[in-house]
Parts: sequence; C-alpha cells; structure tokens
Amino acid sequence: MLAKTLETGIGWTSIQYGYITGAFQGAYAIGLLGGGYLMDRLGTRKGYSIAVSVWSLAAIAHAAATSAFSFGVARSFLGIGEAANFPACIKTVAEWFPKKERALAAGVFNAGTNIGAVVAPLTVPWLAVSFGWQMAFVATGALGFVWLIFWLLFYHKPENHPRISDSELALIQSDPVERVGGASIPWGRLLPRRETWAFIIGKFLTDPVWWFYLFWLPKYLQEKFGLALMQIVLPTLIVYNAASIGSIGGGWLSSSLIKSGRSINFARKTAMMICALCMLPVLYAPFCTNLWLAVVLISLATSAHQGWSANLFTLSSDMFPRRAIGSIVGIGATGGALGGMLMQITTGYVVQRTHSYVPLFLFAGLSYIAALGIIHKLSPKLETVLLD
Repeated sequence: MLAKTLETGIGWTSIQYGYITGAFQGAYAIGLLGGGYLMDRLGTRKGYSIAVSVWSLAAIAHAAATSAFSFGVARSFLGIGEAANFPACIKTVAEWFPKKERALAAGVFNAGTNIGAVVAPLTVPWLAVSFGWQMAFVATGALGFVWLIFWLLFYHKPENHPRISDSELALIQSDPVERVGGASIPWGRLLPRRETWAFIIGKFLTDPVWWFYLFWLPKYLQEKFGLALMQIVLPTLIVYNAASIGSIGGGWLSSSLIKSGRSINFARKTAMMICALCMLPVLYAPFCTNLWLAVVLISLATSAHQGWSANLFTLSSDMFPRRAIGSIVGIGATGGALGGMLMQITTGYVVQRTHSYVPLFLFAGLSYIAALGIIHKLSPKLETVLLD
C-alpha cells in the first residue's frame, strides 16, 4: 500500500523495491525450511507463538528504517517470522478436521489473509496520512501480540481440549487410523517422493502470482491510472474482497464434491482446474484503459488464486500423514517463496527497464494450468504416501 509513498519518502527505485520484496521472499523461504520442522517438533501452540512474536517485532521495526537497505533488513526478519504461518495453519486444520472438511476449513482460514488485505486499504493510508507512515507499521505489528493472547488462551489439540465432546472428537478422528505418535519424519524420506515434488512445483509456479498482486498491485494502479494514495482504497478493497470469496468458495467446492460421493482426487483437481481457467481473463488486464474493467479482471484472478490455494494446501494433508504435514508444507512453501523471490526481482527490472507489466500478467494467467498438469503427472491419483 505504501510502496509508491515510500519510493519518495525513503527513496528507492523499482529495481530496489524488487530487491526489498525479494529479500522478504528469500527470508521467507529460509524461514519455511525451519518453520515446518518447528511445528512438527514443538507443536502448533508453542511453535506458532514463537513465530508470531518474531513477526510482530519485525513489523514494528520497519518504522525505524531510513534507507532501502534498512527497510529490506526489517522486511527480511518479517519474512522469517511469517514463514511459519501456513505450516502451522495447515497442521492445525489436519489436527481438527477430517479430510472431507479440510479444504473448506483451509479456505476459511486462508480468507484471513484476504481480510487483512481488505483492512489494510481502510487503515494504512489513513494512518500514513494522519500520523506518518511509521505508525502504519507500529499499529499493524502490535496487533500480532493482541492475537497471541487469544491463541495461548484458547488453542489446544482436540484430544486435550477441555470443551470438546466425544461426538466431535469422533468426527475429527473419523479418517482411517494412522500413526499419530513418534518423531517427525526426516526430510531425507520426504524429498525423494513424487508427491512432495507435486506440491513443491505447484507452489513454485503459483505462489509468486499472489505475491505479485500483493506487492505490486497498488503501485501498478497508481502508475497505470494516475491514482493518489487515498484513491487506491476502493479498487484494492474490491480486489481483496473478491479473494476472500474465492478462498472460501474454492474450499467449499471440493469439500461438497467429496460429500456427494466423488473421490478426493476428482474433487481437488476439478476445483483446481476451474480456478486455473478463471485465471485466463487476467491476460487482458495490462491492456485495459478502463480502471474498473482492470479491477474486475484482477479480482477474478485473485479470487481464483485463493480458491486454488485452499485446495493446493489441502493436497499436503491428503497425501501425507499428520506428523509429516508441517514439514511438507514448509518444504513446498519454500518452493513458493523461492519462486516469489525470483518474480519480485524480475518484476523490478521489467517495470523499470520496459515500463510494462505485460510479461508479468502473462505469467500470472498461464502458470496455473501448467502447474495443474505437472501435479497430475506426478500424482495422478493423490494416493496416501506410506512412510512407516
């Protein structure tokens, strides 16, 4: 939201901004390597608490930045802290939901990302204009500690939760029995699996698109259509609200297909194919001369991405046992973060050297179909991986 403002406030070029966002993604990739392991080792309650504390402190630290370099350093620590988020969330869903409900549950929690992106246009420009850009980082970072209080008060595993009924616990544990105890599974046993690489490649090809919309969309709208900071509030609200709808809708679709008697393989891949096809109209977005047509096309794309993401994340718990999920999500999301880092740096050079976003939207529109083809090739039936 503040990229264009800080371009003059702190002083950086599009290439430097690409490196700043690339630094976040690189640190995010490094953090993911340990984040998934941390969740499997310490459990989600302790591991997630540590991660959110690091994230919140790093968010506040942005307010002290005085150069592109120091801002990038704060961004890197933010990436390390944030990296544990999705391994923790997916592992939590696997702990609390049977497979037939996980995609919808993942869609609901994933919508939280989009709710944050909706709240940002309503608060960040106002904070920056009223109190200075530094307050935007202090206020949003402090919210992490507020959330942490509620997490520690209320989160427990189902079998340890004081208010869960026997019938609820039976539903949660209704999937075929798997070994739930024991140490986390070493990466050396996970990396050779084709199913692991199906997840990694899916994330590598499609995660960068979401980060592109998140980091570059406000800047793109300001440059393409000459909007001021407060004028991008409504367009970004529409785009990220659409993403929330897609996140829940994509999870609901595959969960509904499973409940109607379809196989997990059919349900997940059908939902993902629909999402991939909904990406294609965004290819026209960089050629739009009308702001609202561009907003509609990008809104469809962000909605489709989040529907895709809810199902892609759920593939990890479809194919692997619970005690490996944190590590699998961490490994796969690392692939997504590395892809994001490459795209962020590339975007900076493309924008500054060509003053065009066409190649970036081309990748954004086509990468999902390619990713789904590779996933189906590597795991044609989404069969459960036997690691014991």
